[in-house]
Amino acid sequence: MQSFLSRYWNIRREKMHYGWEKAKRQKVCYLFLAPYAILFVAFIIVPIAMSIFYSFTYYNILEAPRFIGFQNYINLILQDEVFLIAVRNTFVIAVVTGPIGYILSFLFAWFINELPHWLRTVALMVFYAPSIAGGAYTVFSILFRGDAYGWLNAILLKYGLVDAPILFLLDPRYIMTIIIIVTLWMSMGTGFLSFVAGLQGVDRSLYEAGYVDGIRNRWQELYHITLPQMKPMLLFGAVMSITTAFNVSDVPRALAGYPSTDYAARTIVTHLFDYGFSRFEMGYASAIATVLFLSMILCNKAIQAMLRKVGT
Repeated sequence: MQSFLSRYWNIRREKMHYGWEKAKRQKVCYLFLAPYAILFVAFIIVPIAMSIFYSFTYYNILEAPRFIGFQNYINLILQDEVFLIAVRNTFVIAVVTGPIGYILSFLFAWFINELPHWLRTVALMVFYAPSIAGGAYTVFSILFRGDAYGWLNAILLKYGLVDAPILFLLDPRYIMTIIIIVTLWMSMGTGFLSFVAGLQGVDRSLYEAGYVDGIRNRWQELYHITLPQMKPMLLFGAVMSITTAFNVSDVPRALAGYPSTDYAARTIVTHLFDYGFSRFEMGYASAIATVLFLSMILCNKAIQAMLRKVGT
């Protein structure tokens, strides 16, 4: 047993020595990576570590943080009923908009990839614009406005389908449906562009070889050639789709108000915004952020495990 352990540690030391020597030979590469690495650590790793630390404290910005252990998490899970509503709403939005938005992004990218170059450029702008359009909320606010001047209410009143305007953005029966529709409409973002780029990068000779080997239609071509060649883009798109679905906050606040009626549009990020920037309870807000962070990591791992099986 002792000889086995000594051999093991000798091999470990040799690998570490080899790795260190290799790193020294490539030190110029690390210098080029240093600007990004420094920014990544300063603005991603450090804030995450600080958030996790503050989640175990009572911190209101004005006073020094006071360590309270798991009390924030206990209050969050066992006493905060609004947080449970936010979790339910967030997962409903994520379950509906995440997979559907991901599939739609890929399908639209696949269809657009078949268009001529100039038409493809126009289609990309049309589909990508909603994800960055600042006036999107204004359009939907007018569409679902709760009086006779709202476009949808005007149509319903004109044809006698309702007797009085419907308060779409104040009625809990309609709020979540509207938010899901708007979120889907704005879901053609970075993941959509990565799919388009991935489709453009697939080697065309593979399709010719596939047809020689027995592929007879576009669906077989998609499953056996396109998807396996696009695994990195599929994984990246999944990460972006999940991140977008879990971070829904601007749409509910812009459309349903803040707070929304009966917290019908409350999401985890909206809850975090409330405690962090309205009440300044940064310790509690950090606990919410940590729970959201862990949930996103678990969902990402599950989705990536499923996508790795594509084409195998």
